[in-house]
Amino acid sequence: MRALACTGAGVMLLSACASMPDSGDLRDVESTPRQDAEVRVFALPPREDAPPSEIVQGFLEALTSDDPQYTTARQYLTGAAARRWAPEESTTVLSDGPDIRVDRTTAREDGDAYAFTLTGTAVARLDQEQSYTPLHGRYSQPVHLTRDAKTGQWRIDRLPQGVVMGQSDFQRNYVSVDKYYFASGSQDETAATGPVTAVADPVYVRRRVDAMTQMVRSLLAGPTRWLSPVVVSSFPEGSALRAGVTALTPDDQNRLTVPLNDKGSRAGQRQCRQMATQLLFTLQNLTPTVDTVTLERTDGTTLCTLGEDRAETMATRGSLRKPEYLYFLDDEQRLVRLAAGTTGTVPDPVPGPLGEGLQRLTSAAVSWDERTAAGVSADKSALFVARLAPGGTLGEPVVRSQGKTENDRLTPPSWDEHGDLWVADRDPRRPRLLMLEHGTGRPAEVRVPGLDGRIDAVRVAADGVRIALVVEHTDTTRSLLIGRIERAAGSGGAPAVSVLDLRPAAPELEDVTAMSWAGDSRLVVVGREQGGVQTMRYVQVDGSTPQGPSPAALTGVQSVAATADGRLPLVAYSEDGIVRLPSGAQWQKVVKDGSAPVYPG
Repeated sequence: MRALACTGAGVMLLSACASMPDSGDLRDVESTPRQDAEVRVFALPPREDAPPSEIVQGFLEALTSDDPQYTTARQYLTGAAARRWAPEESTTVLSDGPDIRVDRTTAREDGDAYAFTLTGTAVARLDQEQSYTPLHGRYSQPVHLTRDAKTGQWRIDRLPQGVVMGQSDFQRNYVSVDKYYFASGSQDETAATGPVTAVADPVYVRRRVDAMTQMVRSLLAGPTRWLSPVVVSSFPEGSALRAGVTALTPDDQNRLTVPLNDKGSRAGQRQCRQMATQLLFTLQNLTPTVDTVTLERTDGTTLCTLGEDRAETMATRGSLRKPEYLYFLDDEQRLVRLAAGTTGTVPDPVPGPLGEGLQRLTSAAVSWDERTAAGVSADKSALFVARLAPGGTLGEPVVRSQGKTENDRLTPPSWDEHGDLWVADRDPRRPRLLMLEHGTGRPAEVRVPGLDGRIDAVRVAADGVRIALVVEHTDTTRSLLIGRIERAAGSGGAPAVSVLDLRPAAPELEDVTAMSWAGDSRLVVVGREQGGVQTMRYVQVDGSTPQGPSPAALTGVQSVAATADGRLPLVAYSEDGIVRLPSGAQWQKVVKDGSAPVYPG
């Protein structure tokens, strides 16, 4: 049984306690209905002489409460089990609340032992780093109870480590927050010349259990294992909150003071400002009103103070980039552009050969600085690169495909933040992912170990260290995968580039047809669920579904374009031509005769 406390109301609303059978099968533990954000849920301890079934159900209910240390949940355990149990080890999410199945061999309450099995359909798991991983398959774990010899009360003495709950309880209890680190190498490369590149690392925290302090501790602990090979933290190794600090709260000036331990206090001024930048970027995902961070040494003196305006000069991230133009192909298959965010519908050809119609195109991509563009020829056999400047000529293709049909040739290209150009060749005789340094020279073939299928679409994140791939499998289904880009020096000075540790980002969609980055850790995806119709939705890079509405329905979508900052309208190419979706509005037509819309990247 649980109690609901309405914050600020000073009252306790007790949830109804369902009638509990003393034996036989128990059906699933119904997930708690979604509560208002201001409603907190507290667990109630076990009642006197509660039967085994009620003890198990009460324990599972307590796991979904807002009790910071699971103190009440431990009251359902024996002393030894409470000491062994590590709820922080993992959180397993089931599609519904866990089913409780009685072990028939122990179904006697006049004995001293009782056993159950928790079952369900697993959909996800949070690990010790609070990183989310989608799951598929059955969940089955034993729970054993014993009767205390002195008190005669039933208590759980053996149980799985971690926490288990239904999906609706997970959505009520947890919130996804991006913590930020810096792309490896960017600190050295731009130490005196410009901002470093911030990379989002999403984790889940309990939303009403001092989420701000949780996020600071998580940031100081370092990046998740998946991202750690390609990012660094400015915090000195071993940095943590000062001993005795249990909670962090902004003051009435929206300033957060973070007291550091001795190791964290040893940073120099530039390093401290980068540390503060990581904190500001992270906390503004959680509490946008925090606009200043002060880091304190162990002795309480100020190490440094940084406001959000200076943070944006220290580091850049995708959500800070605002494109100047939206680009697409017109009815003559030339590359044209409209000022981003305007309501105009009369595009201008881009300056340079790609806007002159000398080479008809089927897709294009524009570099992040909007000075260079790449275009794939109308038959998809050749990739051209040209400056977006008057004059100039269109040189020879930088990549050619030998695929026999258009669908077996080049994908639309994508630029990374280094100015390197990516494209996949779908030739079934030699499918390849290619990268061209600065869009020129000989293409480097990118290693993609573990790839199960042929790459059908490529989009590199604004941070340059993550890549989204649509992969077509042998059964012709297409899935969205996220990979980590790792770079090394190859033979003869050529880059050796790999995309590693592919993981699904839209596990519920069996046929992905289009996608685009739409945030620092979010994408917009077009696809179909099994046996369903085409849908458009947002997904997180870790495979979870962000809270909030999906884009309005749109039929016949062939491509989609979004920006990481979210302030510019979503744009799509559908059966109605090129359309855009401004915030809070419906889809609006841009042009009827156009295709392949893209923002820079």
